[in-house]
Amino acid sequence: MADPRNPLPFEPRKGGPSGGRPKAAEAIPNYVANRMARRVVIATGIPSVMGMAVFVVSYLLVSRGIMDIPPGLTLVSSGAFFLLGLGGLSYGVLSASWEPTPGTLLGFENLRPNLQRMRASIKAQKQG
Repeated sequence: MADPRNPLPFEPRKGGPSGGRPKAAEAIPNYVANRMARRVVIATGIPSVMGMAVFVVSYLLVSRGIMDIPPGLTLVSSGAFFLLGLGGLSYGVLSASWEPTPGTLLGFENLRPNLQRMRASIKAQKQG
């Protein structure tokens, strides 16, 4: 017998996660997701580590009397690296090749097609 009440949006449907419907095609293939994750870790991780290193280097330079660095400069420098890491998050996702072959090291050639895919997906969702 069917459930007489409507389930809440976050409740699982009867018949498994797909609600008894056939399993939909995978949105992002595993090899592409792995490629994206690798690029995100690199493009976000390096600037984030550098953002933290600014504090350490600044502390060492000031505490040993080598340089007198204003705290504002340390904060702005660190913030710039963290913002660069935030940009790296988007770059890591948008620069990954959707082809079975990995593509080039930096993936600049994949930015335009991936942006077009994203725009088309957003446009399709808006239309219904």
